[in-house]
Amino acid sequence: MPIRPENKDRYPADWPAISLAAKEAAHWRCACTGQCGRGTHDGRCPNRHGQAAYGTGTTVILTTAHLNHQPEDVRPDNLVVMCQGCHLHHDRAHHRVTAALTRAADRAAAGQLALDAVADLAEPTEPVMAPAVPAAPAPAPGEPLFLFTPPDNTQPPEVRS
Repeated sequence: MPIRPENKDRYPADWPAISLAAKEAAHWRCACTGQCGRGTHDGRCPNRHGQAAYGTGTTVILTTAHLNHQPEDVRPDNLVVMCQGCHLHHDRAHHRVTAALTRAADRAAAGQLALDAVADLAEPTEPVMAPAVPAAPAPAPGEPLFLFTPPDNTQPPEVRS
């Protein structure tokens, strides 16, 4: 995956060599064994660099994913070679949070009031309901449903010129 310009300084200068070494060690095959959470493959993902991806047929591009989403952390146990599908799926929650924070920053820059930037990220489990309002007592038989007192219109309004 391309490195966004604003994140380029977070990667070590030798990142291209580190990423290449990881891909060579993985024999140019996706090394995801479920870390992505897709649940579409048992064991190791079968996608190989430059070949057709299973399920979609698109050309596989291998990437090197940071399991903790921290580009500065290049420890071998934090890096996993992934096809673009596994990598994007692995990063989906992280992308949702960063996108929400970016939108909040854009709104703030436009002068809108700040709200909880990540409140809309939670998956609702219950519908949001308005608080219950106590019911008015039922009218007695023969009583009108609505009590309405008309305004006193016996005096014409005062006209000023």
